[in-house]
Amino acid sequence: MRIATYNINGVKARLETLEAWLRRETPDVAILQEIKSVDEAFPRSVIEDLGYNLETHGQKGFNGVAILSKHPLEDVTRGLPGDDSDEQARWIEATVVGKTALRICGLYLPNGNPAPGPKYDYKLAWMQRLQARAAALLAAEEPALMAGDYNVIPQAEDARHPEDWVEDALYLPQTREAFRSIVNLGFTDAFRAGTQGAGHYSFWDYQARSWERDNGIRIDHFLLTPQCADLLQGAWIEKEARALDKPSDHVPVWVELDI
Repeated sequence: MRIATYNINGVKARLETLEAWLRRETPDVAILQEIKSVDEAFPRSVIEDLGYNLETHGQKGFNGVAILSKHPLEDVTRGLPGDDSDEQARWIEATVVGKTALRICGLYLPNGNPAPGPKYDYKLAWMQRLQARAAALLAAEEPALMAGDYNVIPQAEDARHPEDWVEDALYLPQTREAFRSIVNLGFTDAFRAGTQGAGHYSFWDYQARSWERDNGIRIDHFLLTPQCADLLQGAWIEKEARALDKPSDHVPVWVELDI
């Protein structure tokens, strides 16, 4: 099973890009972030006509996550547990039923800038809730993954110029510590399980010719439970997608699982 996470940066603005990508790459499952669309306005027919089941958790003009699957989706839940007052659409879960059931959690973690400030406080609080949900997934002892735009640069090697990010919410010590705390519960960073070293990025800003200069950062991640990591056959970043017409500023990140 080939699974991709992709911050599409506006499903309506990049619908042709998304449709062409789905036709070309044919992921079994795609986890989208920043759909920037309420559920009822999402262009469902385009996706469903390609043979995908679709579940969304949208918000007008901001945020929004979705799961597309060629397999049935069951037990769908929306919203990260732990704060009933949180109205931001940043979390969706579903079980994909193949030869083995897989729990898929799609997330769009808060950016947190400017930091310090209330947006950064919200980011850290959201990550605490994420850690609690992650612990519950581990306790279930079943194949599960959490994938999406984490808005976290885990290490210096995950940025072309880490010195440019030292005061940014994506790279502050508290951010990286919170991310490590989640990974250290027992998760596997799928990409780093097979690829080490610098020069691997999933995001290039639209400004300052970042793409042309390869001034990127790696902020889109798959975290796998041990039962899911046992099924891992490969992980890669689809860097060439950034050179497409009307691209997102993110590119798809992939895993392949024996499932």
